[in-house]
Amino acid sequence: MQLSSCHLFQGLSESQINHLKTIGNEMHIQAGEWLYHEGDTARQMYILKDGAVEMLTTVGEVELPITIVREPGNCFGTSTMVPPHQYSLSARCAEDGTVVSIKKEDLEQLINADVELGQAILMNLARHFRDRLIETRQELKIHFKTIFKSMLH
Repeated sequence: MQLSSCHLFQGLSESQINHLKTIGNEMHIQAGEWLYHEGDTARQMYILKDGAVEMLTTVGEVELPITIVREPGNCFGTSTMVPPHQYSLSARCAEDGTVVSIKKEDLEQLINADVELGQAILMNLARHFRDRLIETRQELKIHFKTIFKSMLH
């Protein structure tokens, strides 16, 4: 898995990718292991190398699955880059695997040292959030259609 396959790092030069590699920490994860919980302070983001990570949200006392990250190069925990720097979902390892973690402070230092790199990453992050918003709107439309149909019958 190349860091350049992560949507946040698309369009970066080879030199910039190499700088990112110096702050990434590869770690092995085991099924059932929690990487973080919804509401925790976001201290690092992750890029999936192999395996699978389940993303969950809490409703009352229940953890509800939202999606499973399976594709190498997908990143999660991007709340590290957005104030108030709290994870908006929980992440639990669904299958043994490997992730690359990048600490918030290290990423901030790199972004401050290379403004062009920072601008590219933040533009990619904005596109990512836009795409997620579009997906969420589509899902809401489906749910509302179902609710309205059930109300009419």
